Amino acid sequence: MFRTHTNGELSLKNLNEKVTLSGWVQTIRDKGFMVWIDLRDRYGITQLVFDAERTSAEILEQAKKLGREFVIQAEGTVIERASKNPKIPTGEIEILVEKLTILNSAELPPFTIEDETDGGEELRMKYRYLDIRRNPVKEKLIFRHKMAQKVRNYLSDKGFIEVETPVLIKSTPEGARDFVVPSRMNQGQFYALPQSPQTFKQLLMVGGMDRYFQIVKCFRDEDLRADRQPEFTQIDCEMAFVEQEDVLNIFEGLTAHLLKDITGNEFGKFPRMTFDEAMKTYGNDKPDIRFGMKFVEVDELVKGKDFKIFDEAELVVGINVEGCADYTRKQIDELIDWVKRPQIGASGMVWVKFQNDGVITSSVNKFYNEEDLKKIAEKFGAKEGDLILLMSGNSNKVRPQLSALRMELGNRLGLRKGNEFAPLWVIDFPLLEWDEETGRFYAMHHPFTSPKPEDIPLLETDPGKVRANAYDMVLNGNEIGGGSVRIFNKELQSRMFDMLGFSKEEAEAQFGFLMNAFKYGAPPHAGLAFGFDRLVAILDGNEVIRDYIAFPKNNSGRDVMIDAPSPIHNEQLEELALKINL
Repeated sequence: MFRTHTNGELSLKNLNEKVTLSGWVQTIRDKGFMVWIDLRDRYGITQLVFDAERTSAEILEQAKKLGREFVIQAEGTVIERASKNPKIPTGEIEILVEKLTILNSAELPPFTIEDETDGGEELRMKYRYLDIRRNPVKEKLIFRHKMAQKVRNYLSDKGFIEVETPVLIKSTPEGARDFVVPSRMNQGQFYALPQSPQTFKQLLMVGGMDRYFQIVKCFRDEDLRADRQPEFTQIDCEMAFVEQEDVLNIFEGLTAHLLKDITGNEFGKFPRMTFDEAMKTYGNDKPDIRFGMKFVEVDELVKGKDFKIFDEAELVVGINVEGCADYTRKQIDELIDWVKRPQIGASGMVWVKFQNDGVITSSVNKFYNEEDLKKIAEKFGAKEGDLILLMSGNSNKVRPQLSALRMELGNRLGLRKGNEFAPLWVIDFPLLEWDEETGRFYAMHHPFTSPKPEDIPLLETDPGKVRANAYDMVLNGNEIGGGSVRIFNKELQSRMFDMLGFSKEEAEAQFGFLMNAFKYGAPPHAGLAFGFDRLVAILDGNEVIRDYIAFPKNNSGRDVMIDAPSPIHNEQLEELALKINL
């Protein structure tokens, strides 16, 4: 055996036992007559001791020649440590080594394998297999594993069956670009990697598998950011013979179960908010409700005062930043510069200070007297010591801009705490969204989302006002899951394709297999998919998903460890009848 115990389990109860341990050399402390080595594996660290009085000279010299990250095997006796380390579980004992075997030598790593490392992110991604040895990454991967277990157990207990769906599928329009795979046996034709198992899970409902789930890889060829990867994992679910309320109850239960398991807190019914309310109150459809700063519209108070910027704006809206009236001009100017960045795109910002001495002042005193400013403060419910920030412009632009500012202030003021959780449902999304460039409607979610039954007549007369039977689970300002009641009626699905600009031929070519399945008795069904990577990260108190993925891609979609994507040989291109044009 390479080991009788792991490096995290021995304690005083094992005193005087003969043991064999294996692992990596974490640190070496050489005092000449004594050598101490911290031996590490996934389970922890155990200190090895080599003592000139009790260890053979040969083994002592062998220990002195070890380097960091050498893989070794040590046989010896468990003894009590003279200088104990209360920070680790094995800190009361050490192993007096009697036999040492070098299983593999190692070069000096390009960065230190410590909790606090000197390696930058790109370097650590290149040597990801070394980064995984570090506790912060190792613990995140273990946490992900435990989360997956809990999800599987919960859904299995609720009668869900895990079914695998294909990875090589047909390219269908679902909102993002597909990754495509050329077929050697069917030259000139391509598979696509699934953006989600959407059509397959609907076919499983037609097949009678009335409660399906899958923890599944999905692929989208889109621009990346901290919380996106080109390949990601979903908890994909579908249910038959259900309505929206049934789905919300099941997955609210799953989320509450996970939150209780992690935080120890009971969560009651999750609040619900319509899409329109979320946009009006927070400026986005995934609001962080852990803190205030709700939007307040003040058009009637600020227009008609000869301040051209407000008078010509479609909307003037602001937030009250409590307790920040002491912000200096430099701090406020920095916020103004922040919202003017291209990523936000605002033209500026107006501030109103309700100072601690009761005086109200602003950056637009020239246009608004004290009485005007008092009315604005009253509208916001501001008190002494508060700072009001106002932005103006086109409604569809200024709300997201103010939302970004609100979230930034939430971060700066420490209001977005990783150990606090505030889930909610956002419901009643628009079914369709209009694209000015193409002059047509697109499905806000996907073409299979059912409209609210009472809104179906509006499909012909006012399609922009049709609400979807759709819902998103939001946690701490992040969309962690979303779904909808599906269209299961062939005629309504055909109307939806017409509305989205599909010709009969295009609809048949893209989705004929699904429409044909509906001919044979499709049940009412609905579903939801959680972004598993993001859910795991948030429940662990983070928002960046990369460290919860064993081998992630960088922001350019590259795996810098294996250097992918990469060119392929001309022979392969010829087999696939492909030609590269650059």
